[in-house]
Amino acid sequence: MTLIEQARAVRENAHAPYSKFKVGAAVQAASGAVYVGCNVENVAYPEGTCAEAGAIAAMVAAGETQIASVAVIADSPTPVTPCGGCRQKIAEFAGGDVVVTLATTDGTVLDTSVSALLPGSFDADYMSRV
Repeated sequence: MTLIEQARAVRENAHAPYSKFKVGAAVQAASGAVYVGCNVENVAYPEGTCAEAGAIAAMVAAGETQIASVAVIADSPTPVTPCGGCRQKIAEFAGGDVVVTLATTDGTVLDTSVSALLPGSFDADYMSRV
């Protein structure tokens, strides 16, 4: 199963009763293992968890810290990009050249990179004097 297919499958488990906007994400770690996540909303909307954050949390919980590729899928007219917070979360564990595949449920696909999604990202180098 491809990364986007795994994101598509987990998207069906999303808990999105308020926005009705289900998102699925899959991250492949440097080891080759794949971790998935879906968005989880709650009644204190917009509090909740993004699909990308869930997939990254599963990866870290499994003891991995390096993302090799990312896929995100939603039922939208054009491929949906991760929110700003998730872009920073992805950048924490992925190099700028890591491919991020964005897709719609009807088959439109856009490949981009971490650095294209988050130019000028904040990284640990900024904290070197601390």
